[in-house]
Amino acid sequence: MKLDVKVPSVGESITSAQIGAWLKTEGELVREGDPLFELESEKASMSVPSPASGRLEILVQAGAEVVIGQVVARIDAEAMAAPSAARGASLSAVPSAVPSAVPSASPDDTPLPRANKSPREESSSLPENPSSLREDGIERSPLSMIRKTIARRLVEARREAAHLTTFNEVDMSEVMRIRASEGESFAARYKVKLGFMSFFVKAAVSALQAYPIVNSRIEGDQLLKPGFYDIGVAVATERGLLVPVLRDADRLSFGEIEAALAELASRAKVGKLALAELQGGSFTITNGGTFGSMLSTPIPNFPQSAILGMHAIQRRPVAVGDQVVIRPMMYLALTYDHRLIDGREAVLFLVRIKDCIEHPERLILGQ
Repeated sequence: MKLDVKVPSVGESITSAQIGAWLKTEGELVREGDPLFELESEKASMSVPSPASGRLEILVQAGAEVVIGQVVARIDAEAMAAPSAARGASLSAVPSAVPSAVPSASPDDTPLPRANKSPREESSSLPENPSSLREDGIERSPLSMIRKTIARRLVEARREAAHLTTFNEVDMSEVMRIRASEGESFAARYKVKLGFMSFFVKAAVSALQAYPIVNSRIEGDQLLKPGFYDIGVAVATERGLLVPVLRDADRLSFGEIEAALAELASRAKVGKLALAELQGGSFTITNGGTFGSMLSTPIPNFPQSAILGMHAIQRRPVAVGDQVVIRPMMYLALTYDHRLIDGREAVLFLVRIKDCIEHPERLILGQ
């Protein structure tokens, strides 16, 4: 008896997805619950388990776009009824998914020319690798569903909003002092490191409470003002940038924020986030400084109205009173929808962030 493997539902509003990669090979014996393939939707990816034990028959190849409910494979359950010796022989007969190595050419070998070379290729002095280049020298592969969605939403954000970015810089001395002095006890209590992001989440909540227009958004001809503070924190993954959301961040302690962020980021990187965890944020924070960025103009996570960009911390000379001293400084960027948020509110919002970070005791005391 053969059982169908169907594309599961991944969200009410999602009707199609993409086969990311098969985790088992054609003809392989699998057991019920084994992960068969990765399914990429517009928001996240997930592994789909086998509905039964048996031999796998793949009907749809990796990279193909599929619809919810579509049959993409079958499981031959009768194959598991064979004697164990036969099963062992069958398993050993499955061809390896690892391609055989391509022997490298000796220095005296002369590569065969490709037909129809373009003038650009004729003039290029770069060595060619026939095993990795297509006939025209360009390798083509389909975009993932997540990358398609990122591209579409960025264009949508640019088209629908009037973005403007304002900048400031913040002295990280006090936050770094607290992390150094309290980091060990914090980790012992919460089982997670005290990072920078919890300070910025707390600072963002304080600024959003002071300037609620930044927490609002335009929808059609209406102004929507959320009564909550759901903060999205961008996480870079191999599949693209994901933004899991910290719900009711104003009610979370520093320890709860760090623990939630660590757990969300860990699951984001392996494609285990639920769709609901990526939806409904009212404001987003992104940290390009993790990769060494000094300055950037981030694009708000549409339909949100604003996004805070953190950047790399660098020690540089700054004026403090009448003296020039060396301090660990970070540039901040706030990109906002100028249709809704005026320059005054944007600047004051960013100044509030700066004030909270440079005087973190106010965040700790809830001031």
